[in-house]
Amino acid sequence: MRTWVESATDPDGDFPIENLPFGVFEREESDAPRIGVAIGDRVLDVREAIVHGMLPDVSGEVGRTLEATNLNAFAGLGRSGSGMVRTALQRLFGVDEGMLRDSGEQDRILIPACEVELGLPFSIGDYTDFYASKHHATNVGRMFRPDGDPLLPNWKHLPVGYHGRASSIVESGRPIRRPNGQTVGPDGPPPKHGPVRLLDYELEVGFFLGRRSELGTPIPIEQALQHVFGLVLVNDWSARDVQKWEYQPLGPFNAKNFATTISPWVVTLEALQPFTEPGPPRDADDPENLPYLSSDADVTIDLKLEVAIRSAEMRARDLPASRVSIGNYRDMYWTIAQMVAHHTSTGCDMRSGDLMASGTVSGPEEESRGCLLERTWRGQNPVPLADGTERKFLQDDDEVIIRGWCSKGDLRIGFGSCAGLVTPALG
Repeated sequence: MRTWVESATDPDGDFPIENLPFGVFEREESDAPRIGVAIGDRVLDVREAIVHGMLPDVSGEVGRTLEATNLNAFAGLGRSGSGMVRTALQRLFGVDEGMLRDSGEQDRILIPACEVELGLPFSIGDYTDFYASKHHATNVGRMFRPDGDPLLPNWKHLPVGYHGRASSIVESGRPIRRPNGQTVGPDGPPPKHGPVRLLDYELEVGFFLGRRSELGTPIPIEQALQHVFGLVLVNDWSARDVQKWEYQPLGPFNAKNFATTISPWVVTLEALQPFTEPGPPRDADDPENLPYLSSDADVTIDLKLEVAIRSAEMRARDLPASRVSIGNYRDMYWTIAQMVAHHTSTGCDMRSGDLMASGTVSGPEEESRGCLLERTWRGQNPVPLADGTERKFLQDDDEVIIRGWCSKGDLRIGFGSCAGLVTPALG
């Protein structure tokens, strides 16, 4: 597919015409956030495009949802609505279409990305974080239960998850304050309260729900992806010393409630379809899934991921960030459709803008471990940075940068970055 937007033809770019992710942005002169679409190094102001007649096929209810300050109503239309708008946008940006290319209003409608501030794409009502990587769960189990089975008896039978805090989800680029928390030393209680020492990132992939479901009505696994609008990158910041002390018997609480960073552009499932693969295989000793978690049509996504750290010293010396982890989402044991089907199996309802995240994405190799807890094996094997220092866990003024992309042949679909800078704790 060819486009007249020159920056969208960069083979290493994240946002070609085949991508067209949705987000929310503001300009200095804006009176409210607006829905935008990324292409190359530009952002399309969707409202302005509609007002100036650039998207004649987008009207009525669909057009009204795109005048909102977030994606909730638009995503709530379901895949048919987003698919129709995506087709209209690809026509607008097509190489032979001059409506916007030759318009005197182009500078008003198609804005340099460097001139906008990106925000959260949805008003997020609920957030659920899963624990869907067998490699991650096994590594953590071996660390904390060295004499027992690393996986608990339920793990291979259902996608384990917990309810997180939607209020502390922030957009990429927002500074992350080191939390204070209650921890115990190596000799155990009594606990103390103060700045956490073992601050960690977690490499995750998140997905936003679009079409809602009704209370009391499960979503069958065969229909689950029809309720998913698109994907983002996620850093579920974690305080490991708090987590160790507090997590039994009810699981994570303050160790994970202080911040979750997401990338601002939501990549639709339509854009990712060329990179889907049959759901991940099971080992010979793995149990069969229960019927509500089984579908021959289930898929995973060949999504490449990386994490890099850049210290204050590296920024001062203009050194690039040091890559500390690489991975791929297709290594996950549980799929998106299985997570949705299990979450709603009790009749729990889903609303547009609800966010679910995969849990830490880890693979079989050491370099594919998706957090410092695993990557350094509880701090025993620090990772080196380009400024000559090492990291067991994150230090103040460290910036964590997560990137993700799919590629096949000449096609590359990127997510942009999910970044956050650690600032000192209060007090």
